[in-house]
Amino acid sequence: MDNLDLARWQFAITTVYHFLFVPVTIGMSALVAWYHSAWVRRRREDDLRLAKFFGKLFTINFALGLVTGIVQEFQFGMNWSDYSRFVGDIFGAPLAIEALLAFFLESTFLGLWIFGWGRIPEKLHAACMWIVHVGTLLSAYFILAANSFMQNPVGYRYNPQTKRAELTDFVAVLTNKVQLVTFPHVVTAAYMVGGAMVMAVALWHLRRREVGGDAGMYRRATRLGAVVVLVAGLGVAVTGDLQGKIMTEVQPMKMAAAEALYESSDGNAPFSLLTIGSLDGSEEKFAVTVPGVLSFLATGHFDGSVQGINELKAEYAQKYGTGSPLTADATYTPNIPLSYWSFRLMIGVGVLAALIALLALWTTRGERVPRARWWHWAIMAAPLLPIFGNSFGWIFTEVGRQPWLVFGVMATRTGVSPSVSAGEVVTSMVVYTLLYGLLAVVEVKLFLTYLRAGALPFEEPATPATHDDDAPLAFAY
Repeated sequence: MDNLDLARWQFAITTVYHFLFVPVTIGMSALVAWYHSAWVRRRREDDLRLAKFFGKLFTINFALGLVTGIVQEFQFGMNWSDYSRFVGDIFGAPLAIEALLAFFLESTFLGLWIFGWGRIPEKLHAACMWIVHVGTLLSAYFILAANSFMQNPVGYRYNPQTKRAELTDFVAVLTNKVQLVTFPHVVTAAYMVGGAMVMAVALWHLRRREVGGDAGMYRRATRLGAVVVLVAGLGVAVTGDLQGKIMTEVQPMKMAAAEALYESSDGNAPFSLLTIGSLDGSEEKFAVTVPGVLSFLATGHFDGSVQGINELKAEYAQKYGTGSPLTADATYTPNIPLSYWSFRLMIGVGVLAALIALLALWTTRGERVPRARWWHWAIMAAPLLPIFGNSFGWIFTEVGRQPWLVFGVMATRTGVSPSVSAGEVVTSMVVYTLLYGLLAVVEVKLFLTYLRAGALPFEEPATPATHDDDAPLAFAY
């Protein structure tokens, strides 16, 4: 492989790894804030215990998400310097705001929440975690604004003297039509992850023989998490439907790739639940299809027409192949099998997570406790399914955009750093992989240690009036 292929592999590995923690951070911050506010409002001991318990799990996840996120910034300068030079004027603005505003907002108020027990008024203390959650949403918004420019470039002009894209309308970048449907889709998917995490952890404790008097607390947490999964899952489905129609409008090749639709359909285009075909996806051997569903996903009408890969490939070759060298490409086609299966896996694992949530609600009604042995595996799968669903969704989003870095403006092959050799990329990739593997071991060990400990017994929290100001700050509460 050359440096282009290796750079793409490295960016894919580091991005997918980082995004394992992002939806957990967004989703769990909201639920921790909910429990803390519930304690302040209702003074129910279980709410404070759960706020502290899930707050520890959230903090562990936040730390690793922070570390791996910083590496993402390095990628642009290390392996994609030509891309950074071309779109830095546009791409840099939302990323800078994300770092200077959202990231510091999250970090500052998370620190206040961790070390503020008994030191600041309890209502202000509870508000700190809500501000952390708002920070995660702002962070997601600005990063998605940058990514949405790559999917549908707006608010810029090309300067032929500098050979760079220059920002002309920052508001247009922030209100990109792709951004306006992607942000709610990503956030509801993150809430689904947060709900699944709370549901799975609480259900694991509920099933333990030694749960004792805490059964009611963990049952309520299980049911709250399951409800969040189902409500958020409905939001994911609605926003995903809207996103599919916008995607078809601005990137019709991505929708064609999602179905491996080579020939255009004038209406009633089917959606295949399963296809067996050639390795490159160009020839269908066997398929289970549902008539009209692809047309509806793409256009909102069951009789809507959908352009196929072959027609779009010829159109792109004529439109982009004879102009700027930045837009020339040999195929104008993404990896069809990967686009096809990542799209279905995204949907499939999300549906499975929702089914587990439904079963959890049904089997925990009243005083019931699910005891079937298969629940052990369902509990382990419950938080992983929506996390993987997020990852499959992003794999589809980025693979389906290929061969473009910025759709219709800059081909992926033109953005790689010309001075970075394949050997240098391999070296950094090996280092990152080993480091990330070590961090994963630390993360999992810490997470499972605090998870098994469960919610600590209730202790009446100190107040600013009774707290010892000379007591040391500590991550132990």
